[in-house]
Amino acid sequence: MEVLFEKSYKKITQTSLDFVRSVVGEIEWNARLIGIRGARGVGKTTLLLQYMKQNLPLDPTSLYVSLDDIWFAEHKLVDTAEMFVKRGGKFLFLDEVHKYPNWAQEIKNIYDDYAELKVVFTGSSLLEILNARADLSRRAISYEMQGLSFREFLNMTTRNSFPVVSLDDILHNQLEISNQILKEIKPLQYFGNYLKNGYYPFFNEMPHLYYAKIEEVINMILEIELPLLRGVEIAYIYKIKQLLAIIAASTPFVPNVSKLSERIGINRATFVTYLNYLEETKLTKHIHKDISGINKLQKPDKIYLENTNLAYALAARNTDIGNMRETFFLNQLSYQHTVEYPNTGDFWVDKKYLFEIGGKSKTGKQIQGENNAYIAADNIEYGFDKKIPLWQFGFLY
Repeated sequence: MEVLFEKSYKKITQTSLDFVRSVVGEIEWNARLIGIRGARGVGKTTLLLQYMKQNLPLDPTSLYVSLDDIWFAEHKLVDTAEMFVKRGGKFLFLDEVHKYPNWAQEIKNIYDDYAELKVVFTGSSLLEILNARADLSRRAISYEMQGLSFREFLNMTTRNSFPVVSLDDILHNQLEISNQILKEIKPLQYFGNYLKNGYYPFFNEMPHLYYAKIEEVINMILEIELPLLRGVEIAYIYKIKQLLAIIAASTPFVPNVSKLSERIGINRATFVTYLNYLEETKLTKHIHKDISGINKLQKPDKIYLENTNLAYALAARNTDIGNMRETFFLNQLSYQHTVEYPNTGDFWVDKKYLFEIGGKSKTGKQIQGENNAYIAADNIEYGFDKKIPLWQFGFLY
């Protein structure tokens, strides 16, 4: 196992602590089995290595391994865990578990056989993680990791340490929040860059290849994972890519399922199922009139891309600013809040707050007379009364 320890030590030593995401403090690291899932590129590997560097000794009691390592071509995961425990191992960090066959069963066995061992695993194939969730649900504490918030992007690029603010703080203390932020920076100077290329932490690694990396993620999901794990026919993949580009350029996208399914050449039920797969893989985000009553065969009322960077990767010249504003708001809010499609306005949050999204001249005409109704307005530094700067909603996590 010396080669695994050597690789682990090297990775930990080379990991930077210049910027550590706040989610590291939200995870119950003392649990015996922890699962961290999230789309490719959101920073799961860095999170593990930073935690190890900050909290665990660089010795044989802790080990980081990626399950796509060539070691596992000749060694089983359960055997590796057994050797690790016999050497005094206490903390085992398993990265990219979806690249190892039968990973869920073997992690279950490790959990059952070695009570003294703490295991943390991550997976980027969200479909694989979903498939295995039933096997591990009684054992693992599960966390979902999202891309950078606007707050995290600012902290990473400006070397500030702006704290998280709650939705209640934004709704009732927006002027104070603006004052505190504007003492340090002008947020609108950075907001446009965040919408285009600030969601994935690798944005500062060879920026000219940023969208190429995003396209690689999209292609991996569409061309390999969907056919392999959900049985989507290869013949439809190109049509699905076209659909994603249409969503990126819409204002926003209200699906006409009958027309779209006819255009792609599949029946309505199959098309709705494919839409659900896109949401499972975190390529899209859907909202419904009543989230509690939805089922797998019910079409969404509106479809957005999961984040704005996907839109610029798919349709850079055709993105709609109104769509981008709404996509940003939905992405930042839905991480910790429920968001539904209201009868009036754009978003119904936590079944309590109504929001209309727009530019700095946006009025409250559409939500006039509604209780707990607010405007999230772009291109303003300060709001007033029920009109709140859109960028502030990027400080929720």
